[in-house]
Amino acid sequence: MASSACWWCLSHTSPQHTLRGVTTRYRLPIHVSTVTFSTTSSAQLPLPPKKSTGPKVVPKKGTKTLIIGKSKRAPENRSRRPAPGERKALRKRIVLSNVNALEVPSMQDINEENMYDQGLEGQVLGLPGPIVDQLRAVEAFKPTQGWGMFRRPGTLMRRETLGLGKLIAEMSSGGRPHKTVRRILVGERGSGKSMMLLQALTMAMLRGWTVINLPEAQDITIGHTPYTPLPSSSPTQYIQPAYLSRLLRQISTANPHLSDLQLSQPPSQSTVPIPIPPNISLARLASLGASDPDIAYQIFDLLIKEILAPGRPPVFLGLDGLAHAMQPGTGYTAPNMKPIHPHDLVILNWYLSFLSWKADLPNGGIIMAATSQSNAPRVPALDVALSQLEGDYTTRAGQVVPKKERIPLMRYDERVLQVLKGNKGKIDVQRLEGLSKEEARGLLEYWAKSGMVRERVSEGFVGEKWAVSGGGVVGELERAVVRMRV
Repeated sequence: MASSACWWCLSHTSPQHTLRGVTTRYRLPIHVSTVTFSTTSSAQLPLPPKKSTGPKVVPKKGTKTLIIGKSKRAPENRSRRPAPGERKALRKRIVLSNVNALEVPSMQDINEENMYDQGLEGQVLGLPGPIVDQLRAVEAFKPTQGWGMFRRPGTLMRRETLGLGKLIAEMSSGGRPHKTVRRILVGERGSGKSMMLLQALTMAMLRGWTVINLPEAQDITIGHTPYTPLPSSSPTQYIQPAYLSRLLRQISTANPHLSDLQLSQPPSQSTVPIPIPPNISLARLASLGASDPDIAYQIFDLLIKEILAPGRPPVFLGLDGLAHAMQPGTGYTAPNMKPIHPHDLVILNWYLSFLSWKADLPNGGIIMAATSQSNAPRVPALDVALSQLEGDYTTRAGQVVPKKERIPLMRYDERVLQVLKGNKGKIDVQRLEGLSKEEARGLLEYWAKSGMVRERVSEGFVGEKWAVSGGGVVGELERAVVRMRV
């Protein structure tokens, strides 16, 4: 039987009232929901999320993130970039004078007469102005030698310096005519090997010798200059035109007496590709090779023949950093992609031919090389060869150091051993050690007069600094007294 109540009445009946006329049997369940009426549609949308005020979450390393937004340009660098070679020039800049340092009025200059005076042992002598210009031309000054702390350049006359000055004076005056001395300076770091080479260059210039100096063997072997094979050379030799051109300029500047020496005989056209005037001076000849690297090797070969001609002045050949000239390879590569041996470079082969007695100086002179302990590759063949030449030596402390012997299972460069073998003569090995206390006192007094030492130079002060510097090692003494301030 159908109900008398319609569905419209059932759906619109208030829940507070009870349906009348409808029995409980036909009563339907009533679901009531309250509907909020609004004319705004956004009222039913979820609220937007709040902006985060905490720290920004950085994505993990290795994850890719998509950034959509305005790209930010990197800040423009408005600083001036250094020009080519500017950093190297700044690194090798030499300052030889400090106007803020005190002047030492009692300091006398070194000259050709007092460079072997035994009464000047332990004193500091100044370098004359023209000699300073010549030493700067051959790059004898090092940036680490502390020249910029004093009013003018000066050098300590130690016992080894006076002995070398006496030798140069005897060779210049005819006491040892046409004698050639070959010497290698060894010693620990900071013992004054480069300074001894500078002193030898100074005394040779004072005596009017022809000076040729290779300031750093590393600059020749590091592979920073152009090189080319030398035609008709067996085994193949390699020339470095740019380096030879710079070396010719140094020779022309450091030897003023070459302006008074003329070419003995004009070369043939096959020897030098350009016409050479018959009465040209040797200084002008060196300038021709310095201005044109393409003919630098031919000019250098001709200039060396003229310098070694009979009647010319004695010659001083210097080299610093001998280990770089003895290492197994260089920064240059041969056509077979193997590193070129340093002895295959023409300039080093030329120098080592004089050091090894293959070539001689007809007018006499000195061939001097200095080793380095601060910047040197490890060359076992060089260490063994120098130890064999020096033999057993005794330190100032009385300790006997035996010479090194070859290790049977270690490979040695035979070319290095052959150079230092000295078949026709002897190669002197001079070991530089620390200063004596008298020499250290003279150096400390000079520093005090220059304003670099504020304490009173007494016996106790000298003994303390001498002991702290490892027995008077010059580099350590300068570090302990001048460079280190408490």
